[in-house]
Amino acid sequence: MKKKIGIIGGSGLYEIEGVEIIKEIEVETPFGSPSDPIIEAKIDDNNLYFLPRHGKGHRILPTFINYRANIYALKKLGVEWIISVSAVGSMKEEIKPGDIVIVDQFIDRTTKRVSTFFEPPLAVHVGFADPVCPVLKEILYRVAKRKGYKVHNGGTYICIEGPQFSTRAESFSYRAMGVDVIGMTNMPEAKLAREAEICYATIALSTDYDCWHQEEEDVSVESVVQVLKTATKKAKEIIKEAVKELPEKRECLCSTALKDAIITDKRCLDKATIEKYKIFIERYL
Repeated sequence: MKKKIGIIGGSGLYEIEGVEIIKEIEVETPFGSPSDPIIEAKIDDNNLYFLPRHGKGHRILPTFINYRANIYALKKLGVEWIISVSAVGSMKEEIKPGDIVIVDQFIDRTTKRVSTFFEPPLAVHVGFADPVCPVLKEILYRVAKRKGYKVHNGGTYICIEGPQFSTRAESFSYRAMGVDVIGMTNMPEAKLAREAEICYATIALSTDYDCWHQEEEDVSVESVVQVLKTATKKAKEIIKEAVKELPEKRECLCSTALKDAIITDKRCLDKATIEKYKIFIERYL
């Protein structure tokens, strides 16, 4: 059985040895256009769908990414797994620039993003206590460890609105909260993946110490890009191996996240609403 895996990250992620590029796909969604056409590829018997989060050439700031269109498009293509690759700042001494963190928790500090697919007259409340697929997370960690990379198993990712980096006071306050890494892109991406019943996990690439570290330079675009080039090569190698180890059948809670989450009486749903959300709710109607 073919597995369909979405890869969300930088525009060069699809340049992986052994990956055969098939075509670019334009996907229409009820929420507008995704960040870019999706690149379909194959590795062994697995279908990969690469989506540059910021668009080719990094044109889209985190606030303006159409997260709903991105996740909907992958769902429409039949994707059941999403591996997110994200640059992050380290909020702990032991997570050094160049390290990898396979995060397992999020704190959402964004303020301007739509974080759900569902709008009136459809009310849906999915469970999100454990926001990362445990199966996918463990595979990513196991592969990274096996390859000898410096990888941290678990950690909390705080997502800020951006596009500015943190003030020093903010950085110290986040450290006091006990978070491990800081970024701008994984929310509401992870929330929407859960609503779409897609397994989601993140390879977080530590590029800097934000601005809390007294003995290190404050974060800058130049420093991030320099470290990210090397870290991205590691992410590609992890992806290449991890997709081969995904199970044929999903048995995690991600795959049935909407089962008891639809609150609205089905008799209150009109045809237009059902059609708009058909891809998500049809199996429960």
